[in-house]
Amino acid sequence: MTTPSERLTPAQLRDLFLFEALDDSQRAWLAERGRVEQRAGGTLVYAEGEPGTCFFVLLRGAVALSRQVRGDDIEVSRTDQRGVYGGAVQAYLGDQVDQIYRNSMRALVDSDFFVLPAEDFAYALRSWFPMPMHLLEGLFLGLRNSQTIVGERERLLALGSLSAGLTHELNNPAAAAVRATSVLRDRVAGMRHKLAMVADGRLDGRALQGLVALQEEAVARVATAPKLTPMATADAEDILTDWLEEHGVGGAWDLAPILVGGGLDAAWLGQVKAAVGPADLEAAVRWLSYTVDTELLMREIGDSVTRISGLVGAAKQYSQLDRAPHLVVDVHDLLDATLVMFKGKIPAEVKLVREYDRSLPSIPAYAAELNQVWTNLIDNALGAMGEKGVLTVRTGQVGDLLSVEITDTGPGIPPEVRPRIFEPFFTTKPVGAGTGLGLDISYRIVVNKHHGDIRVETEPGNTTFRVLLPITEEVTPTV
Repeated sequence: MTTPSERLTPAQLRDLFLFEALDDSQRAWLAERGRVEQRAGGTLVYAEGEPGTCFFVLLRGAVALSRQVRGDDIEVSRTDQRGVYGGAVQAYLGDQVDQIYRNSMRALVDSDFFVLPAEDFAYALRSWFPMPMHLLEGLFLGLRNSQTIVGERERLLALGSLSAGLTHELNNPAAAAVRATSVLRDRVAGMRHKLAMVADGRLDGRALQGLVALQEEAVARVATAPKLTPMATADAEDILTDWLEEHGVGGAWDLAPILVGGGLDAAWLGQVKAAVGPADLEAAVRWLSYTVDTELLMREIGDSVTRISGLVGAAKQYSQLDRAPHLVVDVHDLLDATLVMFKGKIPAEVKLVREYDRSLPSIPAYAAELNQVWTNLIDNALGAMGEKGVLTVRTGQVGDLLSVEITDTGPGIPPEVRPRIFEPFFTTKPVGAGTGLGLDISYRIVVNKHHGDIRVETEPGNTTFRVLLPITEEVTPTV
């Protein structure tokens, strides 16, 4: 709510850092055209997308700036620093850009503002500082075009890389399921054929019932079959092969691996022989082997589909497309989702080590943005190591901050490069391989959006990026 306007004196304007370098006549001109307005805590000062009619300077109180992203209101900064400004800051560009508010400003507490009409703000800048205005116009328009082009390239490169990895990961279980389904069709047909041979009249009803009971027992054994070592598996297959050959069952070498995989042994096959007799043993064993193989194939299909479902779930967790932008999250879930997306990109000789402190609490965060931070840091770590090394992802607590560390065993960051790594567009990668925006974006997400910190420690063979995030959401304005 706006109270009746009042005016500041030129001397009062001199106390604001934005106007302290102006001369007395310029401050008098601003004082005559500006006014003081008040806003109650919790109310909008101006809304994104509305016509940019005023330039606001904070005199007292605290404000938060936010942007709309696909319908969600995303806070980008908050401050209680006297003299900060917002609103029609691009009025000096005139009709070169749409004169609308680029963000929303909300008063966090009762606040006072010095308000200047946009046209007066633009006139003052262009009249008093003509040369800087020309430079600013060129800088703004040139930087905007560059950021648009390079930013799109950065997103496409990241998306293409992760999509390739995810596609590769999805292809493996999908191909396994298709193969298993094809083999399963043949096994079911074979089972019907063998059943007809077993039950062609040579077995009485009681013997057939006993064989069916053994079939059910074989299915149960498949579900509980123990995991054998390669050596134990080979020994079991040799014993079963010998037993089958001794009892005149052809193709013993083909049948033994299937039966052993289902947890069946020679003693159990002895029960089959007793149920059907020596004459029908081979047909019964083959029928049972089809049963076991069918169960194993269905289990393989089930595992493949579960793997696909897990990958899709990880992709959803990574993108956070179906969730609110700001929520309480477990950083381990975000890290695991990001690592799943990278699985196809991690070289065979790069060892991944997870050192998670599972006792850490969930934290309030913008999940999708944090996943972008992990993506940038992990991608840089993999690029530094090349085809061989150790990638360590570690979580812990430092004071009242949650810590996430990404460590690689690459050559380290050269001392002359270290001060510039967070600069936008700075990159040490070859031309076309990097845009220099990854760490800049990560810094802004961690520091500006989450009010945390990002640090780096580097030496040859050990480089660690440490992201520090508040465990509890800030409830008071910060400078």
